[in-house]
Amino acid sequence: MTKAVMIQGTGSNVGKSMLVAGLCRAAARRGLSVAPFKPQNMSNNAAVTSDGGEIGRAQALQALACGKPLVVDMNPVLLKPETDVGSQVVVQGKRLCTVKAREYASLKPQLMQAVLESFNRLKSQVDLVIVEGAGSPAEVNLRQGDIANMGFAQAADVPVILAGDIDRGGVIAQIVGTQAVIDTGDADLITGFLVNKFRGDPSLFDDGYAMIEETTGWRGFGVLPYFGEAWKLPAEDALDIKNAEREGGLKVVCLGLSRIANFDDLDPLAQEPGVSLVMLRAGEPIPGDTDVVIIPGSKSTRGDLAFLKAQGWDIDLRAHVRRGGHVLGICGGYQILGHVVRDPDGIEGTAGDTEGLGLLDVETVMTADKRLTETAAVHVASRQGFRGYEIHIGRTEGADRTRPFAKVDGRDEGAVSADGRVSGSYLHGMFRDDGFRRAWLAALGAVGGAEGYDATVARVLDQLADHVESHLDVDAILAAAR
Repeated sequence: MTKAVMIQGTGSNVGKSMLVAGLCRAAARRGLSVAPFKPQNMSNNAAVTSDGGEIGRAQALQALACGKPLVVDMNPVLLKPETDVGSQVVVQGKRLCTVKAREYASLKPQLMQAVLESFNRLKSQVDLVIVEGAGSPAEVNLRQGDIANMGFAQAADVPVILAGDIDRGGVIAQIVGTQAVIDTGDADLITGFLVNKFRGDPSLFDDGYAMIEETTGWRGFGVLPYFGEAWKLPAEDALDIKNAEREGGLKVVCLGLSRIANFDDLDPLAQEPGVSLVMLRAGEPIPGDTDVVIIPGSKSTRGDLAFLKAQGWDIDLRAHVRRGGHVLGICGGYQILGHVVRDPDGIEGTAGDTEGLGLLDVETVMTADKRLTETAAVHVASRQGFRGYEIHIGRTEGADRTRPFAKVDGRDEGAVSADGRVSGSYLHGMFRDDGFRRAWLAALGAVGGAEGYDATVARVLDQLADHVESHLDVDAILAAAR
C-alpha cells in the first residue's frame, strides 16, 4: 500500500522545497517509486507538464529528483498572483478563475475535492508520496478550510514532519511556538521535527535540539547544514535568484519586473563562467556597460509595463539600444517590446490599451485562450535547434514578424528588429539547451563553457541527496510515512 509523509515548515522559505527534492532523490535511489505532491502552491514560475497543464516550478524539480514525468496531479492548485490582492487560480493544470484574496476562501471546499482526487490518483501509481506544505501551520487564522497544511494532512491522514529554519534565528521559538498555537488534533499529526540551514558546528545546537524534543515531546530527525550548491538548482522565487557577477564576462541584465514569471530562463546563464548576470531590482538604473538586457516573462504585461516605466527603464533601454546593446524579450517581455498591448476584454484587469516600448514593430492583443505546450524550435540566426515551452495568452503581429526569432513546425515564431539587436520570442526554456546557449553566446562574442545544464542539475540533486542522507535520519523519516 502506498505511503505518504508531509514536510511542513514553521514559515515560508524555510527550505521545504529543497528538503522534499532531497528526500525524493534519496528515496528514488533506494529503489522506491516516489512522487512529489504539493496541494496548493503560490508562484508565477510554472512548468508545463507532460499532460498539457502547468504546475509550480518546485514540483517540477522534485519530479526530476524522482525520475518521474511532470503531471498536473503533483500540484493540483496553483495560485498565480496578478495583483497585490488577486490571483489566477489554476486547478489540475488549467485556469479556473481569477479571484481576490478575500474571495478565495469560498472556493476552498471545491478545491479540497480536487486536491484529494489528485493525491489519491498519484498514490495509486507509486510506492511513496512526499508532500510539501505551504507557508506554515502556525497561521491559525487561515486554518478553517485549509487545503495546504493541516487541513490537507487531516483529510488525507498524512503524518507531518515540521521543519524550522535556524538561519533566520529563533528556531526554538519557531518549533515550540507552532505546537503552542495549533489545535491539539493537528499537533498529534506531527511525528517529529528537523532543523534546516545550520551554518557552523552543529554540535553547538545540541542543547537547543534537546530542549525542543523535551518541550514538545516530538522526536528530532536531525540538523541539516546549509546546502551551498542550492543556487545551481532552478529557483522558484525571483528573490532567490543570486547575481552571478564576474569580471570581464558578457554582462547580461535581467529586469526584475513586479510580476516576473517563468524566470527559469536565467538559471542556465547564471552558471556560465563567461557571463556576468545581474537581476536588476526596482529603483536601480540599467548599467551603461550592459551588453544584453533580458525582459523576462510577466503574469501581468500591462501592469509590468507601467512598473518598468516607473523605474525609468524605458529611457535606459532606448539609450542601451542607441549604444549598440542587445535586448531579448521573452513571453511578456516580448509583448512589452512592441508598440502597444491591447486588452479589449479586460483579461488582465481594466479593459484598454497600454503603450509599449516600441523597440519592435509589433503589437499584441490579449486573448482569453492560453497556449500551454512543450515546443521544439530552430533558432533562425544560428540554425540551432532547441526545446522549450510556451505558456502565455495573447497574439503578437507586425512588420518585424517577417524576421522571425525561430521556426516552430515550419511556422514563424517571434520577431527581430531590422538591425538584429532587439529580439522577442514566446519560447521559454531555450537556454537549457547547451548547443543553443553556446551559439547565442558566441554570436555576442562570449564563450559558453559551462557543464551541460541538465547534467549540472542532476549532479547537484545527487549531492543534495547525499547531504540529506549524511545529516538527517532518512530511514526514520521514510518509516514515519503511512
